[in-house]
Amino acid sequence: MADHTHYYNGPDLGRFGEIATGAPALAEKFFAWYGAVFEEGALTAREKSLIALAVAHAVQCPYCIDAYSNDALQKGSNLDEMTEAVHVAAAIRGGASLVHGVQMLTHVEQAGM
Repeated sequence: MADHTHYYNGPDLGRFGEIATGAPALAEKFFAWYGAVFEEGALTAREKSLIALAVAHAVQCPYCIDAYSNDALQKGSNLDEMTEAVHVAAAIRGGASLVHGVQMLTHVEQAGM
């Protein structure tokens, strides 16, 4: 029986390519698309890495946080830029939670309160 006391295992990040097991054709398509997304384009690779780092925090993926913390540093970002990107993600996530409060207000209003 597997030990599930630790769901996050840092070394698993290095095994990401193994997602091809059982569905190699789908994995090939995913990795081709993933690679294309991160190529230089209208955004630099450094900018894309900062976006990925921010999104990683918003979706709370520890593997992505590990990967894009390192990637952002390797692409020339610094702690101030990375921290600011994380704050942008947190602000959007917080705002998205708060704006759903309008649904609550609507329910309260409909209840005549």
